[in-house]
Amino acid sequence: MHKTTAISAVMITYNSERVLKEVLAALSWCDEIVVVDSGSTDRTIAIAESFGCRVMHRDFDGFGTQKGFAVRQAHNDWVFVVDCDEVVTPELRDEILARVGNEPGIAGYRVPISLVFLNQLMRYGGEYKMRHLRLFNRRQGTYNVSRVHEDVLLNGQVATLKHHCLHYSYASIHDYFEKFNRYTTAGAQDLAARGKQVSVAKIAFRMPFSFVREYIVKRNVLNGYPGFVWSLFSAMYPVVKYAKLREMNRPAPVLSKLPRVSEVETCS
Repeated sequence: MHKTTAISAVMITYNSERVLKEVLAALSWCDEIVVVDSGSTDRTIAIAESFGCRVMHRDFDGFGTQKGFAVRQAHNDWVFVVDCDEVVTPELRDEILARVGNEPGIAGYRVPISLVFLNQLMRYGGEYKMRHLRLFNRRQGTYNVSRVHEDVLLNGQVATLKHHCLHYSYASIHDYFEKFNRYTTAGAQDLAARGKQVSVAKIAFRMPFSFVREYIVKRNVLNGYPGFVWSLFSAMYPVVKYAKLREMNRPAPVLSKLPRVSEVETCS
């Protein structure tokens, strides 16, 4: 496929060796790959360097600011932001090469991304071909400064690609909850910074409604066992985030006013 427009692939990493070889191999058609690492202690940097990536370090202070920094390091105007666990399919590669630079007026493209969870492609529900603005002309926009669930702010027309990336986000359920804890904390911090409050009732009743929406309404039931687990965990996410927000908004306890050990009921 003939390419007419130079494209820089951009990613941020931290201990990302699990599928990094596959991710980088699928980006070999890009004019450069920029990797911004935040202190990996595994083989992430060695793998990136073996693929000829431009690797640099920056302490992590949030996904929006980290990706914004990475975008600014690119040599080309068109940047393709790929997470370190997303593999570009050959069909998506060919579509990008055919369209970028050949559609006047387009400043960016939404890229469909499909989750692979518990070794299964989630063909039903909201995680199949979820569209994210990942390919854009950096002269016309960049990322906001959100700690998590960051977005690209783009001044220009946006189109949507047809083919997708495969997102190998979680190595295991243990890995899921490590990320879950970090993301819910970051989400709660974003809400707290905006002065948001949450009631006990919202925390208590959010989970059953969220589960029904994910499992039944979004049809994750058709994904079998992985769909059930995904729906359950997804329903837990806002509950934990809001509980952390409530904890952040409450004043720190005064130790002198806490009950003494002798006053706390214990199980015999």
